[in-house]
Amino acid sequence: MQQETSSTITKHDPFEAMRIAEFRHLMFGRFLFIMGLRMMGTLVGWWIYELTNEPFAIGLIGLSEVIPAVSLSLYAGHIIDISEKRKLLLTGVALYFTCALFLLLLSTSFTASQISKHWIAFSIYVAIFFTGVFRSFTGPTFGTILSAIVPKKTIQNATTWGQGVWLGASVTGHAIVGFLIALLGNTGSLAIICTLVFAGYLFMYQLKPKPSLNEPGEKKTLESVKEGLRYVYQTKELFGALTLDLFAVLFGGAVAMIPVFAKDILKVGPIGFGWLNAASDIGSVIVIILLTAFPLKKAQGKKLLISVAIFGICIIVFALSKIFWLTFAVLLISGIVDGISVVIRGTILQLKTPDNMRGRVMSVNSMFINSSNEFGQFESGVAAKMMGVVPSVVFGGCMTLLVVIITWFKAPTLKEMEY
Repeated sequence: MQQETSSTITKHDPFEAMRIAEFRHLMFGRFLFIMGLRMMGTLVGWWIYELTNEPFAIGLIGLSEVIPAVSLSLYAGHIIDISEKRKLLLTGVALYFTCALFLLLLSTSFTASQISKHWIAFSIYVAIFFTGVFRSFTGPTFGTILSAIVPKKTIQNATTWGQGVWLGASVTGHAIVGFLIALLGNTGSLAIICTLVFAGYLFMYQLKPKPSLNEPGEKKTLESVKEGLRYVYQTKELFGALTLDLFAVLFGGAVAMIPVFAKDILKVGPIGFGWLNAASDIGSVIVIILLTAFPLKKAQGKKLLISVAIFGICIIVFALSKIFWLTFAVLLISGIVDGISVVIRGTILQLKTPDNMRGRVMSVNSMFINSSNEFGQFESGVAAKMMGVVPSVVFGGCMTLLVVIITWFKAPTLKEMEY
């Protein structure tokens, strides 16, 4: 009995993946990079609403990014599988840095004195369009590099750490940028964002080369893309989890309207806006820490579906609340259940993907995520324009619950899935 307990402790060492030096470089670099990007995304939403005073304009940000991100995802997966991953990742991060510098220039008082608010807003959309292009390559590359660094027995722990780092960076970025906008304005905030992205690049520069497991001319592009799609579709648990995420976040993406709630309904200003943006990520970080020490053991499929259902309920309460602390609390709970679903989905993805297809499968995953998040943001903007902000968010929460009910009965393989 004593030996069994010792073995169990070793097996569930919470820091197992972080003991690998190269994995630490990847995580530190990713933390700084994602924190910069999340700060940039939050700032741009606030900035666009300041320029236009139009909720629909916030939705257009998501559309600007998702069009190139989704359009290029499948091709990006093929390129990732035949490329040296470290070089591809560093190139993508460097291009993101260029976009951040462009936004920094755009935010200056000199630019404001030279061009109209209309053209500044248009230029922001152009910059976000290009970040969508870069994202289609860099996002999946992180996943392929992770699996190349850690042994298979450490994948679940590494995936949990990866999600925790992403969420930790996200909550930090969301919370800090509200304070920074209040203290330094858009220009000062963007200067810090540029610094963070560059620092992330320096950490990732220390990674070792990750050569392709496929020959560049081994398969034609179209054949390679079809192979990746076919694998995802035939792996029912993977396909079910991705589809659930796609539709749930598509309709539950109403949190994109947080700038409107913060400014016009709750009237809390940029600092309160930053905390509301950070609330769901704080919840996710809390649950990620718990899952790192106490990983989910069984009935992961049912837990995934229940988590998404609770997420939908939280969205409805968020829409109806006119009290800051209640809004913050339901967003916090939504983050907790979202963190559970993210870890389950991410672990399925890593465990069920062959090494020579990781780029293509990660890109399909990225396509689903990009579709749900950015199309969800656009759908929220359109729905807010048609129905009004509050009714559109209630509608999104109700549709999320409907998606869970349909998936519960129509996807038994996912419901009964365990790992």
